[in-house]
Amino acid sequence: MKGFKNFLMRGNLIDMAVAFIMGTAFATVVKSFTTIILDLLGKLGGTPNFSGWVPGGIHVGAFITDAIAFLIIAAVLYFGIVKPVEIASEHRKSGKLSEEEAPAPSSEDLLTEIRDLLAAQNCTE
Repeated sequence: MKGFKNFLMRGNLIDMAVAFIMGTAFATVVKSFTTIILDLLGKLGGTPNFSGWVPGGIHVGAFITDAIAFLIIAAVLYFGIVKPVEIASEHRKSGKLSEEEAPAPSSEDLLTEIRDLLAAQNCTE
């Protein structure tokens, strides 16, 4: 029983469960957005619902509708989430370090500075 409890309390499992729940909730949002886009496309050139299309008795219409929906979802995810995160990541990496984020000087740098200060002090006396 202890092993099962440890399994359930492991951080990875909880993170995965949260990610799964968030993904499921996000899927409904994306599906609703895809429906909006399909409706807008329908206003432009007729309803893009091929579900009833059965050429030669083969039901390919539902596949075509789902493929179009998949492409819309992929585009929304790429341009709405992936690309902005990549840009933010690149911006963060390429940004100059501020004074408070500047790396600490090395021991050699500090010793050189102390030596120079002592030498300057000895020369003035």
